Amino acid sequence: MALFSSSTREVPVAAAVPRHVAIIMDGNGRWAKKRFLPRVAGHVKGVELVREAVRACLERKIDYLTLFAFSSENWRRPAEEVSLLMQLFVKALEQEVEKLNRNNVRLRIVGDLSRFEPRLQALIAEAEAKTATNTALVLTIAANYGGRWDIMQAMQRMLAAHPEKRDGFVESDLEAFLSMSYAPEPDLFIRTGGEERISNFLLWQLAYAELYFTPTLWPEFDTAEFDKAIASYQQRERRFGRTSEQLQDRKDHA
Repeated sequence: MALFSSSTREVPVAAAVPRHVAIIMDGNGRWAKKRFLPRVAGHVKGVELVREAVRACLERKIDYLTLFAFSSENWRRPAEEVSLLMQLFVKALEQEVEKLNRNNVRLRIVGDLSRFEPRLQALIAEAEAKTATNTALVLTIAANYGGRWDIMQAMQRMLAAHPEKRDGFVESDLEAFLSMSYAPEPDLFIRTGGEERISNFLLWQLAYAELYFTPTLWPEFDTAEFDKAIASYQQRERRFGRTSEQLQDRKDHA
């Protein structure tokens, strides 16, 4: 069974601070282009902002942070850029895991890791094992990840484990096999860089997330920008299918 319930079956607690924040970190290349730098310089700068986002979550007692680092569609980018991104991923794992561990941060990597070279796969496994018992924050990096892939792989794994479900199954049967079954659904989804779409990210899990789009490029998305997103979230009325009157009635009887 999945550890957390679904917002389409039960009404989750709507806390003032989101428990789980998911981010598409868009705009690294454009940030570099504006400065007449190679695109990879934007990705390097973007890693610095990942550190800042992790600090912000720790300070604000946010339990889960999920970052879309490399989508299954990003293989379509120029081969040189993909290669540099892979090198940056290796470097980040080599340099950042010890810092995460010291700060009691658990690292999880989700996605189809089979396309990565063996060295990168080994570093991922080592990083996850090293931080497995940490409890302050779960930092998930989605790498070679796609929302449709996630649902398909969950279906395949569920049917392999439970062939009898070919004749019928329910939502909770599939949830246990999604790549992020260990985390609650995101409360707040942020996309930087000005685009207003979710780009095949966490298609199942974002069903009732509050969406926040900002033109700020990821390398400029500092703690002040992060707090703007949280402030926007705090102004939302999280109804989960109910009416405003029902919410008010609950407050009146609380």
